[in-house]
Amino acid sequence: MIKNLSSEVKITTALDYASGTADRMGAILDMKGFEGVMMVVKLAVIAVGGTNSIKAQQDSTIGGGTMADLLGTGQTVMDDDDNQIFIIDLVKPAKRYVRLYVDKDAVNACAESAIYIQYGARIEPTTLTVTNAVTYERHVSPIEGAC
Repeated sequence: MIKNLSSEVKITTALDYASGTADRMGAILDMKGFEGVMMVVKLAVIAVGGTNSIKAQQDSTIGGGTMADLLGTGQTVMDDDDNQIFIIDLVKPAKRYVRLYVDKDAVNACAESAIYIQYGARIEPTTLTVTNAVTYERHVSPIEGAC
């Protein structure tokens, strides 16, 4: 069997694209069956003077009522970081549930979206499905021709 990245990872939406000044909490992600997750944040234009940051949090319960920041995961997003990608890679988080947190300054608008890429699946292949809001195609040695 040909191994490829798409059969070894699970991709899930963390944050749909939105602009604003309010802090945003990513979807709570269940890490059961995975060794790690990359939290990939894509920013658009950031308002001049904006001081924002991202960080990772974890909890032992799915409700997320006691989410705690993870030491060292904070990244500062400056107002000249327009159209950049920021990544937090969590390897073997200590608790089962994690999420991304976007901390905004409440004054200057910032627009972002984010995805989670879980890896190190204990059971492969991992299947990407429409329920994960991912449209997926795999092509092995495709021939040339009209799409």
